Amino acid sequence: MKLKTIAILSVPILMLILPACEPPLQDKKLTFTDRRKLERTGNASLESRIDQLLGEMTLEEKIGQMMQINNSEYSVSQDRGAHFGAPPDVQVSIDTSKLIPFIEKYKVGSFLNGVAVSNERWREYSQQLQEINMRYHRLKIPMIYGMDHMHGANYLENSTIFPHSINIAATFRLQFSADEATVVGEETAAIGHHWVFCPVVDLGRNPIWPRFYETYGEDPYLSAQMGAAYVRALQENPNTAPYRQAATAKHFIGYSDPDNGWDRTPADISDQTLQEFFVPPFQALADVGIKSFMINGGEVNGIPVHASHDLLTGLLRDQMGFKGVVVTDWEDVIRLHKWHKVAADMKEATYKAVMAGIDMSMTPYTTGFFDALKELVEEGQIPMERIDLSVARVLRLKMELGLFENPYPTQTAPPATRRPENVSKALQAARESLVLIKNENVLPLSKDIKKIVVAGLNANSKKGLSGGWTLRWIPDTDDLFPDYVPTVFSALQKEFDGARVELATSTDIVSRAVNADAIVLAVGEEPYSETPGNIYDIGLEEVQLELIRKAQSTGKPVVLVMIAGRPRVITNTLQDTDAFIWAGLPGFEGGTAIAKVLSGKVNPSGKMPFSYPAFSGHWYPYNHKNMERFFSHPDSMNTIAGFGHGLSYTTFEYTNLELSAAELTKEESITASMTVTNTGDRSGMESVLWFIKDEAGSVTRPVKALKHFEKVELQPGESKTLNFTIDPLKDLTYPDKNGEQLLEKGEFRVICGGIERSFFYTGGEAEQ
Repeated sequence: MKLKTIAILSVPILMLILPACEPPLQDKKLTFTDRRKLERTGNASLESRIDQLLGEMTLEEKIGQMMQINNSEYSVSQDRGAHFGAPPDVQVSIDTSKLIPFIEKYKVGSFLNGVAVSNERWREYSQQLQEINMRYHRLKIPMIYGMDHMHGANYLENSTIFPHSINIAATFRLQFSADEATVVGEETAAIGHHWVFCPVVDLGRNPIWPRFYETYGEDPYLSAQMGAAYVRALQENPNTAPYRQAATAKHFIGYSDPDNGWDRTPADISDQTLQEFFVPPFQALADVGIKSFMINGGEVNGIPVHASHDLLTGLLRDQMGFKGVVVTDWEDVIRLHKWHKVAADMKEATYKAVMAGIDMSMTPYTTGFFDALKELVEEGQIPMERIDLSVARVLRLKMELGLFENPYPTQTAPPATRRPENVSKALQAARESLVLIKNENVLPLSKDIKKIVVAGLNANSKKGLSGGWTLRWIPDTDDLFPDYVPTVFSALQKEFDGARVELATSTDIVSRAVNADAIVLAVGEEPYSETPGNIYDIGLEEVQLELIRKAQSTGKPVVLVMIAGRPRVITNTLQDTDAFIWAGLPGFEGGTAIAKVLSGKVNPSGKMPFSYPAFSGHWYPYNHKNMERFFSHPDSMNTIAGFGHGLSYTTFEYTNLELSAAELTKEESITASMTVTNTGDRSGMESVLWFIKDEAGSVTRPVKALKHFEKVELQPGESKTLNFTIDPLKDLTYPDKNGEQLLEKGEFRVICGGIERSFFYTGGEAEQ
């Protein structure tokens, strides 16, 4: 978050308040024309082209640039229902008689969506769509196409599919987030996928929420770092030139912590909590130049975010300084009227959304937004200056992506998909994302093992490993998946080719386990996306728990592998389980990664990016407040694996935590150092996490907060000394409810590897 003022308050003694900086922009009451001037870039030629186009465009042409239509509305399918059930090539098809009116009459400037087809099919589709757009658009403004490539190019046949973001976070390596974005760009930029609706930097603080797996976990710093790495890699990739892509920050803001845990439902989040936990990941993306934001389809504190001027303009524009395009989520202007009931009709809903700050409406099935907005402008309820503000942002986005110079996809062979080096990146990400939560000397499985029994919902499931947003919105059958994608069962057969690896069911698992050396249970969830993923209970279903109990009754070693988009509670069966791995949704290479970890050829190194709850009815994140544990059980009773937990097949010892000084001022920093040693008998990777604890604050402080992380590989007996430089303006501040950063003097603690050291922020000037 940008520091506007640093208020130094008393804890417990009042300190001086630093001189105030320039008043926040929201206090200036900027006109729409003022905002347009403020958002102009230093590229005079580009801004001149925007001005010229705005001067030439009709009202209808301007409104068209603020609309986005789903591809189902102009496909060759007979109707919308037939479209979604049609073969992939039919879904990625164009009925010109349907498409032309969208461009000729409604001047639509953006389209979205798809399904996995070949890169050549996508190239042909994008070419035809843009050709028709350019033919019927009077001013030859290119259309921009949006895609939900959520974990690799998931809407592209034979693409490189990475683990989902919750797994990427578990690696604690920014490189994997960057790798995913780089590969997405190199596989899709040249075939007409201009606008990537990723990354998701909502915080995974509510584990029942169905989009939990799309997040980078519960910590704002980890989410910010992972998301920023993705944005830089996608938007600044030189290998995709002359084609460029825009990333999208999703879903601004407060979407991921609804009160009842379900998708798009209300959230009550205090202003200060919003500023401290939910704003920083989005601020980080704004700071690295992300080109678009997508909005939370729910409500925060009683106001739907799509209708909130305070959030979309006061917070996002004025405080955070974002100058790019704000796009709605699916049908969310319509929902202001139909579901939220804050508007009497579509016209009022459109007024509220546009005046709150949206630039483009993902309609996506109707043209009601066009008609309503046109009436509002013609009646003088919305000034033309407001329309020009949004249209300038959309035109700037298209120009910065080079669409005016390169509107069409590649005219040569599309770029290669699933290149070996990219598959290796996805595989390594999957390997490092697996978190070994429990191991009672069972793993790795012996090289001499004779028989393994494999069972469970996801034991022989390809779709289970990848989850939602894979080849389809929700893949419902393994028939969709390529032959080269292994399941856990087939991967174990290959990995343990000298042993009998048998697939069992709940009916025959006891009999099959008679001569087995180990039982591997791959439990978890079927794929889901968004609202279809709403559940009533975060506990694992009884039918799966019964399978676990049957396996345990055999007396054989039981290895439990959780393949799911969120933590499903298994506390009552965990005690009698010999080993437990959180596998999340590791993607196409997940089966191989799991098999390699079980065999010991890969040493697990994942760490939990969230707190795995022990109970269905009670949970809290690691960075909770002290009173959340008032007269509570110990932490071990609340979670089965805390944030940052993860075992290895070797052991690591943390020693010699030292600070370069015991005190610091606002102009100084302190360097903390820690020695980490591999005390085991094999090499391994360890994610070293540094936390800060603020002992007292005028706003209640979290028990600790992640401030730095670094992953190192150590050979047996090898030691490394790692450093963390503590900057008071970055690491000791926190926001008040208005986003003003507070820096309060007092005692702080740095925590690493379970060791703590105290230091003091004095608030004074550095000695000369």
